[in-house]
Amino acid sequence: MACLGGIIDIHIHTFPDIRLRRVTDFSLAEEAREVGAKAVVLKSHYFPTMERAWLTHRLYPEVEVFGGITLNPPVGGLNRTAVEAAIRLGAKIVWLPTLFSSNQRAQEGRTDGIVSVVDGKVVPALIDILKIIAENDIVLATGHLSASEIEVVVEGAVKQGVRKIVVSHPEHKVISMSIADQKRLLSANPVLFERCYAQPVGDGTYKLNLSDNLLAVQEIGYASTVLSTDCGQLENPTWKDTINQYVDFFYAHGVAKEEIDWMTRTLPGQLLGIKPASDAV
Repeated sequence: MACLGGIIDIHIHTFPDIRLRRVTDFSLAEEAREVGAKAVVLKSHYFPTMERAWLTHRLYPEVEVFGGITLNPPVGGLNRTAVEAAIRLGAKIVWLPTLFSSNQRAQEGRTDGIVSVVDGKVVPALIDILKIIAENDIVLATGHLSASEIEVVVEGAVKQGVRKIVVSHPEHKVISMSIADQKRLLSANPVLFERCYAQPVGDGTYKLNLSDNLLAVQEIGYASTVLSTDCGQLENPTWKDTINQYVDFFYAHGVAKEEIDWMTRTLPGQLLGIKPASDAV
């Protein structure tokens, strides 16, 4: 079993939520405390999680717990007022539309998705949000936008001065950003890639991404990589087992300790504005 002391995970789905989850805010904090994790970030497709994070951290002060906001319909989509309020409440990450992105909804045969890019340009409402993210130096995560949309948004975010840009699970089937496209994007922009544990395959089961993620790290390099679980689904293991399996897999396939530390401790700590735990091993 890998040592998880000081580890940081910036993408975990917890209950309460619209759908049942394997962990609650509190049980996640208990697991994180048990393994000596430094910090976790609560993610919801529907509701901001900063207030929940604040309360959870007060009950489990050994673990830093953070929240964010996902720009889906329950918060008004590309709503600058919601983003401003979330930041004032301590949001560390703004996720662009996920389940309700125009990309995902189109793949589901719907036409009601939230549009972030039109005619190769970032829509004005999103430009306003990018400016707010830049002013507050928090993380922009690309959600479930398409690979082509991500390129446009990343360029627009850089232009507005956003310094922390994370491409959310580029290996996910609704995104499917190729290694070649990732290399090209990285060559022109200061962007990071979040590589997650598993993804749904459409029949209620999940496909492990570990081999694909390892290949991506080998092809592109570890310096631009953040390892996250994106866990919490009933179909997947508990957070503690998920992160342990993930880290063990990379160790077993010859990834150096200092590289794993960078992807799971140092880099996510920089994104959240916190220092890695001094006792991380």
